[in-house]
Amino acid sequence: MDTQNPSAPPRAESAADRNTTRSRHHTGGVIHENTRHTTRFVVIGNHLTQHKELSLLAIGLGCHIQSLPTGAGADIKSLAARFPEGTTRIAAALRELETHGYLRRERVRTPTGRIITRTVSCNQPGHPRRPADTNCPDPQPRPAQPRRAQPRPRKALPAVPQPSRTAPALHQQATDLLTGLRRQDPRLLLSTTDTEHLAPGVIAWLEREVTPTAVRHALTTDLPDDPLRRPAALLAHRLAAQLPPPPPYRPPATPPPVHHGLRTCDSCDRAFRAPTTETRCRDCRTSAAPTQTHESP
Repeated sequence: MDTQNPSAPPRAESAADRNTTRSRHHTGGVIHENTRHTTRFVVIGNHLTQHKELSLLAIGLGCHIQSLPTGAGADIKSLAARFPEGTTRIAAALRELETHGYLRRERVRTPTGRIITRTVSCNQPGHPRRPADTNCPDPQPRPAQPRRAQPRPRKALPAVPQPSRTAPALHQQATDLLTGLRRQDPRLLLSTTDTEHLAPGVIAWLEREVTPTAVRHALTTDLPDDPLRRPAALLAHRLAAQLPPPPPYRPPATPPPVHHGLRTCDSCDRAFRAPTTETRCRDCRTSAAPTQTHESP
């Protein structure tokens, strides 16, 4: 016959027990009928089941969590689906267990990078922690990723000469000249931004009476054999360094002088000197002019 080993401590001796004359035929309290478990049982300490500060719901929930197999759901939603108590009461009971050390919830990262909540049940708070078997591998440190080199900021193109005026026709002519350079050398393929930056420099050359053929020859002659990393920078340097001087000053053309030759007056047949447009002498022109008459007062 198995020896009974009740888990509850013996109750304190009451006054009725000390009084031997009192009748003992009426006995109260719980009586244990214990059967030894060999399968499907869990060992729970009396410090949890008889805790003086935990509520009955927290004690029962703590016992239930300690009886769960490893990996079973112990979150609020899973427990609310298992028991009739609502999520509010279950959440309050879980907080009680956390406060007294029976429960610990940790956020960990899985090897795939996902963040999960791991619930750790402590059957005896206050003792050194041992890693719980949760069938969840400990997060492995990520291998150090090679640091990518930050791209260097692109250096601005050299300045180009600026023209005195920007006529649409000259701008279009300069743009066509720059975009056609790649036909002579494929390395001189320019972007739209580079073309817009170089066009004023080409216009400044055209303003100085340099033909487009001469500008193209100055930009494409004696190029280095090495690959051109920034062809626009090379062209900008040439436009500024090889800028020809302005053309010499040319005074505006003066009209030819009017020659006063001898002519014969059509009125008096006298010879006079006058421009080729005059046909009468001065005397005849004066006499033919209308005279003003003044009336006497």
